[in-house]
Amino acid sequence: MKWSQVPLGPIQTNAYVLQSNNQEAIIFDPGGDGEAFEKAIRDASLKPLAILLTHAHFDHIGAVDHIRDAFSVPVYVHQNEAEWLMDDELNRSRNFLGGNGFTVKPADQIIKEEGQLDIGDFTFQILETPGHSPGSVSYYHSSSETVFSGDVLFQSGIGRTDLPGGDEGTLMTTIHQKLITLPESTHVAPGHGPATTIGSEMDQNPFLNGL
Repeated sequence: MKWSQVPLGPIQTNAYVLQSNNQEAIIFDPGGDGEAFEKAIRDASLKPLAILLTHAHFDHIGAVDHIRDAFSVPVYVHQNEAEWLMDDELNRSRNFLGGNGFTVKPADQIIKEEGQLDIGDFTFQILETPGHSPGSVSYYHSSSETVFSGDVLFQSGIGRTDLPGGDEGTLMTTIHQKLITLPESTHVAPGHGPATTIGSEMDQNPFLNGL
């Protein structure tokens, strides 16, 4: 299995496409540019099975309805942010887009707890990783040695905690207990910026030096 990073939307948030050898795919955080993203998926002859959201901030959900409708696939989100999809104040689009807020339709599947998630040939471990937002989740895919972490951990950085529902102490506990306990070879596929590894961030991330 392999994955690709696709920056989308108004602030070039990273979406990800994880594909299997039989061209089935999982889509993470389609943040915008729905028509162009759909075309890229079709041009690659991929067959999406689901959309997995790491959290429900506007820049991660902008093309959710377009991709869901184009490929007739379910959307997964954590229960703590299920309502954010339908509320432009909670998803912050009203604030960040100059009053041009937007909503998307309700999720098809609600994540209620950590555990194994099987979709087709894909198997993930769902990790609850709050701190950036209360319903942030990370999806650990052991077959590709990758954690799709949203806005929790970045190359040489961590997620912001100054938005409603954010908490710095919670975020640091999350990173310490849920992410840096993964194998050091694990690829980190973040919501913004380049990919990194757990080992690299343990060694070089200034926010983790004291852990």
